[in-house]
Amino acid sequence: MSAILTIDDLTVDIGRPLVKGVSLELQPGRIQGLAGESGSGKTLTSLAVLGLLPRQARTGGSIRLGDTQILGMKRRELNRIRGHRVAMVFQDPSSALHPQLTVGHQLTDHMRTHLGLSRSAARDRAAEMLERVKVPAAAEALGRYPHQFSGGQRQRICIAIALACDPDVLLADEPTTALDVTVQAGILQLLRDLATERELAVLLVTHDLGVMSAVADDVAVMRDGRIVEATDRASLFSAPQHEYTRSLLAALPGSRLEEDGS
Repeated sequence: MSAILTIDDLTVDIGRPLVKGVSLELQPGRIQGLAGESGSGKTLTSLAVLGLLPRQARTGGSIRLGDTQILGMKRRELNRIRGHRVAMVFQDPSSALHPQLTVGHQLTDHMRTHLGLSRSAARDRAAEMLERVKVPAAAEALGRYPHQFSGGQRQRICIAIALACDPDVLLADEPTTALDVTVQAGILQLLRDLATERELAVLLVTHDLGVMSAVADDVAVMRDGRIVEATDRASLFSAPQHEYTRSLLAALPGSRLEEDGS
């Protein structure tokens, strides 16, 4: 199976090197986890895909969407890709949603831009998307504002917006960190279902290996800007090879490594 998104030897320098030769491949229908502590470079890696790095950032290496090189692409060209072929869900849904615009407006706006839908067709699709991500009373929800929803519902709305134009790739940066455990589980299951149903390639960025154990197919562990271990989920959790990976696993509540004192 060929990769939808290929990151090859990516470097990011913002006054000092912060991402140092990262390589990843995202496959259709699979969730690629990218784990590491704060400051490891995992979020910068995801932001580089859509050209959302700070203006002073210098990049090297390659990021290809299919056969198209997108690293260093001009903003106008990137705007045709953002939200259409590659979409992103951020950590805080309250910041991602405009507080003064209805959910319906925020869902239909870029559908009309990227897909050329009429107002009524975009609204129908918006209601379908809200139903798919299990936002209650989807048709009524279109006329409501972000503050009228719970945190978990707001994140589901953000996922609906991200997927509205049927992208090939979804970048999810700490999408459950601000949510309680029960709501978190629902969001993770939603991502898993969407990846499988839509053949969607997902890059799931998180500091929490417990999240990875729930949904990721493959996991790469970052430290100080480099990937120190990359393998499938089962191998990582049953037989971690790198000392840093073992230390992260040992920190998980109820970890066997923690219990063994390893």
